[in-house]
Amino acid sequence: MKAVRLAVVALASACVAVLVPGQAQAAEYSSALKVKGVQYDAPGRDSNSCSSGNTDEEFLVITNFSRTATVNLRGYVVKDAAGNRFTFTRNHTLQPGDYVRLRGGRGTDSDGSNVVYRNNCNFLWNNAGDTIYLYKPSGDRADVHSYTKAKHDRDGNGYVTFHR
Repeated sequence: MKAVRLAVVALASACVAVLVPGQAQAAEYSSALKVKGVQYDAPGRDSNSCSSGNTDEEFLVITNFSRTATVNLRGYVVKDAAGNRFTFTRNHTLQPGDYVRLRGGRGTDSDGSNVVYRNNCNFLWNNAGDTIYLYKPSGDRADVHSYTKAKHDRDGNGYVTFHR
């Protein structure tokens, strides 16, 4: 009996060692939809003019990583660290492996072109760094990622990838 207890204690200690890694890691949530990446710094000089600006060059890529489930984006919410938010108010379905680019600026949403526009000419993502939250229609968190330009964008192209 004592040998069994020692084996259980040793196994529990090993599990704790595995559960407490040396580096902080992003939390994983049970969701088919995940933030694949973000073009947080639109190419060129930032201008949020609706007629001549480049907010449509800033985008978030959301991908359906499920192998079988089709997901409707209606009711999903994207937020930044400051609380700015966008809610998908229309039906937009993602087949398994499909993606959508949530762009700033104004435009026509298109399933065929995999694009939804925020219809807002203000930039959402901060160039120095930000946190991206994706919430399910239920309010549960689907995914979250933080980035800083200095730490996560080594090639300096204004794009950070989170899931591959």
